[in-house]
Amino acid sequence: MTARAALLVLSFFLWATPAFSQGCAMCRSSAAATSKDGQKAISKGVLVLVVPPIGFMTLGVGLAFRYGRKRDLENC
Repeated sequence: MTARAALLVLSFFLWATPAFSQGCAMCRSSAAATSKDGQKAISKGVLVLVVPPIGFMTLGVGLAFRYGRKRDLENC
């Protein structure tokens, strides 16, 4: 239970940190100069590129915890 709470707190802290790519002034000014439809497309594109890695990592961490718990129960 403690590991889950720590993982939840860590995810909240990581969610709040600004992205490293926001420091690129040229990319930011180029995105800000686009139309509202272009900005929506960029936002959707970012989500499309971010969701699969987060899903794979969540699945991998979940399977690792499940395997560890199962292994610990077999060793007792």
